[in-house]
Amino acid sequence: MLMAFLAGCLKVLSFAPFKLWPLECLSLALLFYLALRRSEDTSLRIALLGWSYGFGAMFCGISWLLILMTRYNDLPVWLSLIGLALLASYLAIFAALGMFLASYLQRRWKLTIVLAAILVFPATWAISEWLRGWVLSGFPWLASGYAHTSSPLAGYAAVLGVYGVGWISAMLAAALALVALQPKIWKKMFALILLLLLAGAGMLQYVWTQPQGQTISVRLLQGNVDQNLKFDMQHVNESLRLYHDMIVAAPADLIATPETALPLPSSQLPIDYLPSLQAFTQVSHSGLLLGLVTHDGPNQYSNSVLGFGSEYQAQAFRYDKHHLVPFGEFIPFGFRWFINMMKIPFGELSTRAELPQAMQIKDQYVLPNICYESLFGEEIAQQLRMQLVDKKPVASILLNLSNLAWYGDSIAIPQHLQISQMRSLETGRPMLQATNTGATAVINAKGTIVAQIASQSKTTLSAQVQGMGGITPYISYGNTSILGLASFSILLAFLLRDRATSDRKN
Repeated sequence: MLMAFLAGCLKVLSFAPFKLWPLECLSLALLFYLALRRSEDTSLRIALLGWSYGFGAMFCGISWLLILMTRYNDLPVWLSLIGLALLASYLAIFAALGMFLASYLQRRWKLTIVLAAILVFPATWAISEWLRGWVLSGFPWLASGYAHTSSPLAGYAAVLGVYGVGWISAMLAAALALVALQPKIWKKMFALILLLLLAGAGMLQYVWTQPQGQTISVRLLQGNVDQNLKFDMQHVNESLRLYHDMIVAAPADLIATPETALPLPSSQLPIDYLPSLQAFTQVSHSGLLLGLVTHDGPNQYSNSVLGFGSEYQAQAFRYDKHHLVPFGEFIPFGFRWFINMMKIPFGELSTRAELPQAMQIKDQYVLPNICYESLFGEEIAQQLRMQLVDKKPVASILLNLSNLAWYGDSIAIPQHLQISQMRSLETGRPMLQATNTGATAVINAKGTIVAQIASQSKTTLSAQVQGMGGITPYISYGNTSILGLASFSILLAFLLRDRATSDRKN
């Protein structure tokens, strides 16, 4: 269990900002090695190995939550560590579940070590990561596939998504584990590893989407407002002036602010604030996407994006965040006391049920998502898919508005940027990130960061962005493909078990 825990800790180095992606395969290979070499153990013991691995990865990988709890919510360090450990313990259950199921099937079906390693363990691992990203609204942070935005496996993203990339990575890990367990088959395993890497590199060269329309000029605003001061009533006017001045400083086809750039809900803004910004967009022929909290009635607040521009003179474009953060934006039953203790502003938000449409900027269409929503590639793919089905303009550019100041200058910032890179790889579209303190960046349709400004600075990122049209397989099928392949892999192991048993007897 200690070795599994350390392997989980090692996995964190495979993600941004370190990006040592081979360590993701090696760490998982160590977990599979520990499980396969002790195949005589009960499935519960194997599950404990998976839990230890998952706990190590999550406790180290999301340790930046301590900044939120101690620096901005005044919790004592000891209580914050307990909270982090409890969350990591819960998230590790999914890794335990994947390992338990793989071990159970191996024993129940009397699978050979090769069949179990190649067909079952990677499949149950992929399913367990998908479950972690779905159950109880999901928390897919540090899913294995995110480590491979710059590896040859990135080519699988447009077809199978982040969980599919994680599945392929788990197959590489299984092959490495088998080399250690059965050295005689190293040539076959080397051939499998080489095949998977070359296939991914080849798919990365395939062009799924094509340039659409003309490039647009973009200005992404990074106000660098200290989180301790953002909702302080003595500094509210400073924030309002800051973003007003940054917006009107220069025209652009698209100007985007961070999430909740305005610290007051819409009903409490100065009466002329939004009209003056709308007037600027009309005079300068600019488009503006503005992050704020909208107030629609008693206790009805939404984390929203309002859009102003020549196409929206009569009514502003509006997008409401629909995948809300537990404990931060909606309160699970029985946890009101926790929110009160954490002192989180706007602790419970509402949202509209309909799927969002894209905002037109010249001949491009921009689809916003807010902060945490960029983790859910299936939902973004579904939005694009439904735009196509409904014969509405399909978004050609993705835009993420975030406020990550809660996490200081920690590894959460590059980790979140890497998640946006995966969304570009899955959809074949550029992703823009406008953040309060970083990372504000432009990512092209191949998942490459082409422009970025320094974190923890007040500045603006100006760039030219080419929108992309067309559909990737992942947009068409979402996670259905990887779930189907993982299930087929398990079925194939079941069908081959009798043949493997017969070969052993002979």
